[in-house]
Amino acid sequence: MLKLDILVLSVHPDDAELGCSGTILKHIALGKKVGIVDLTRGELGTRGSAEIRDQEAAASAKILGLTIRENLGLPDGFFENTREYQLKIIAAIRKYQPSIVITNAYHDRHPDHRRAGELVETAAFLSGLRKIETSADGALQDAWRPDLVLHFIQDNYIKPDILIDVTDYWDKKIESIHAFGSQFYNPEWEGEPQTYISSPEFISVVAARAMEFGKSISVKYAEGFTSRKILGVGNLFSLK
Repeated sequence: MLKLDILVLSVHPDDAELGCSGTILKHIALGKKVGIVDLTRGELGTRGSAEIRDQEAAASAKILGLTIRENLGLPDGFFENTREYQLKIIAAIRKYQPSIVITNAYHDRHPDHRRAGELVETAAFLSGLRKIETSADGALQDAWRPDLVLHFIQDNYIKPDILIDVTDYWDKKIESIHAFGSQFYNPEWEGEPQTYISSPEFISVVAARAMEFGKSISVKYAEGFTSRKILGVGNLFSLK
């Protein structure tokens, strides 16, 4: 079994890069094992194709230095928070037994983001119930519940519960985003329809949000997360 410290379960390839790749990079640098499991292949996206996005996700995984990256192949746009899909998420969580799960925002411009956040949070709890049976490679999996589920903040502004300084990893974060050349501004894709995220200004908006969060903790760039669980620290001097 390959145990991860952090497992990011996000709905579209490139959601993790936009939402939390600075945090991923920082914790890998700290010696933690981090992986991404994309829920869908983003096949309904206006630009590119599922096959192209598979290649882009693999390229970004190398940039980030992930331990694993997989895709569950849920139907883009049409998955729901149902038993069928909960079991797929549960199996992924039990496979890697992460201490922390990170997923999509509580609510956002794209309805898939909200539904994915709810699906993953539900599955993370159910994963700890031993009477729910899942298997991998023909063997029953042990029950496993992560210690913490965090939601990264995407297009809509949500007041964060926690901010992570990612200043030292910003350039690498942007590199991982640009690995998805079909989705974001790229002169080689000018023949494709333009979208909200393919405009030259979109990455500037991502940077502006990170700078806004960074200002709150006196750093240049930060990523924000929310939690339905009350968060605690060992002592007041761990707070910044």
